[in-house]
Amino acid sequence: MPGKVGPGNVRQAADQIRFDEPHAGLQRLAARFGGHAYDLHRHETYAVGLTLWGAQSFHYRGTLQTSRGGQVMIIHPDESHDGHAGVDQGFAYRMLYVDPATVSVALDGASPPFVPAVVSEDPMLAGLLAEAFADFPKALEPLAADAVVERLADRLATRGDDCTRVRRTAPTARRAVARAREFLAAEAHRTVASEELERITGLDRFALARHFRLASGTSPHRFQVGRRLARARTLIAAGTPLSETAAATGFADQSHLTRHFVARFGLTPGRWAALSRVA
Repeated sequence: MPGKVGPGNVRQAADQIRFDEPHAGLQRLAARFGGHAYDLHRHETYAVGLTLWGAQSFHYRGTLQTSRGGQVMIIHPDESHDGHAGVDQGFAYRMLYVDPATVSVALDGASPPFVPAVVSEDPMLAGLLAEAFADFPKALEPLAADAVVERLADRLATRGDDCTRVRRTAPTARRAVARAREFLAAEAHRTVASEELERITGLDRFALARHFRLASGTSPHRFQVGRRLARARTLIAAGTPLSETAAATGFADQSHLTRHFVARFGLTPGRWAALSRVA
């Protein structure tokens, strides 16, 4: 039987990940690790987390960062990072993955803010994370999820590197991006051609790519691959064989799935399957 989890114990429980299904642009994940956690990777969402105990270190924007118990982290979309224990006892943390387009909507169309201080003491944000995980892994009620996103967006904007200048996209461009996102999500099982997006949005491919990144923090291609990988992650955690998962999520084969999975999550599909099993 594993030892009790906590900062005062020499023996810690085994590495583990628990997560819920994304809803309304928000997903929650709770995890603990005793050593190496993630290889270098990046994802198209914000990652806003609270370290519960121990210390986790990660490379981010050319420096080694460490978040200790009680500190919060804000990792911007599409920024590469990894993760490992910064102390012998390991670490535990909770993380909110938030769609930057949802943040943009909450900020009345403003571009998703960039927060320079990746690790900080932020009691307001720590309190918000504690509230978001109060009943985890029970699903958040819709209005509760809306409140979390609204408060988080406001905090990101307050701590952003240019909170005095708000850059908004035009309503026409916002509608085009919304149509593109809906289409890419619906067609996530296949490769979508640039001409298709031009036809449904009314924008040329380069204008769409520019507006899409302003509103969503990433490119149309990475957004679509992210939808496929989110589905793959759920299937794998449910015990679906990797070859079947690859076929069901539009990847050419298992190796193709693995390459994208590692780039997005920082661990292999096999390790994800092992860590996400609940004893």
